[in-house]
Amino acid sequence: MALPLKEMINVRSVRTLADGVTAALPAFPRDRFTAAAVTGLDGLELKDRVRHVSGALHDALPAPPPEAAAVLAAAAGHVRLDLWSGWPATDYLGAHALDHLDEAMAALAAITPFATGEFAVRPHLVRHGDAALAIMRGWADSPDEHLRRLASEGTRPRLPWGSRVRWLMEPGPALPILERLRDDPSEYVRRSVANHVNDIAKDHPDTALELLGRWRREGGEHVTRVVRHAARGLLRAGHPGALTLVGAEPGNGTVDSLSLAGDRVAVGGRLPFTVVLRAERPGPLVLKYAVTRPGSRRVFHLAERVAAEPGETLTVSRSHSFKPVTTRVEPPGPRELEIVVNGRVRATVPFVLEP
Repeated sequence: MALPLKEMINVRSVRTLADGVTAALPAFPRDRFTAAAVTGLDGLELKDRVRHVSGALHDALPAPPPEAAAVLAAAAGHVRLDLWSGWPATDYLGAHALDHLDEAMAALAAITPFATGEFAVRPHLVRHGDAALAIMRGWADSPDEHLRRLASEGTRPRLPWGSRVRWLMEPGPALPILERLRDDPSEYVRRSVANHVNDIAKDHPDTALELLGRWRREGGEHVTRVVRHAARGLLRAGHPGALTLVGAEPGNGTVDSLSLAGDRVAVGGRLPFTVVLRAERPGPLVLKYAVTRPGSRRVFHLAERVAAEPGETLTVSRSHSFKPVTTRVEPPGPRELEIVVNGRVRATVPFVLEP
């Protein structure tokens, strides 16, 4: 069984970081840092563990922040850091080197191929604004895909787990980065660009659709997949402009039948269902399904099909999992399954989630 994420910040990850820093700075008090960093970890959650190790690193590094930043950059070249050993180092640069933008950002650029610095750039964007953004625009031209991805990911308006940068909630500042990377040769980078535009769409849907429409018109080797992934939130919501963007006529398609394998499913089990669709006109059909209960409606991707002629029928089967996850609790009780075709609910059937 895989370890919980928080437990990936552990004695081993601390020792790896300590090895790298010691190789870059032989005077570093390795044993003192390791003892302080691992003491008290067990009672902390993931981000608190990161901050705890980062604090121990700050206490142990004798150099002032600009020199410490250079040490951490060099450490990444001595020991192969990963997300878990490198995250406290990037956190140090975001928490303790805020008055030294150039040195901190240079160190993040050196570390991010091993441990991405998207969270650590956020305080610098808050503190230094355009000066930090100018450095990140330069990263968009880097030959290293990790650094190009950091330019897009670190400026996302709604970066998961990241602190909010209010002035990035407006779509303008980071658009030059997205323009540069929208047809990047790396899928890793392109997915970040799509996620960034999906963030924009949550607050500025018209701006996002205008941007994606222009990208589609201008073309590119990978633009179709980027546009589709970037519009996924709007497609899930049935936004007419997003449906038109991907060629799906809003309202086209009906449901002939919707059948469940049973009308009761236990928490931890699966609910198989089958949908028979009928196209009213030729063209793409974007299919979603929603699981609803009082106060909650969660929408999922079902399928995409293309009808060749009016009246064509299509059959789609799926099995929805009710396996518990740590980020969501599904209480037992009545539910409804909705089938959404090109943005409109076309069929609904009740069922019960049992203990």
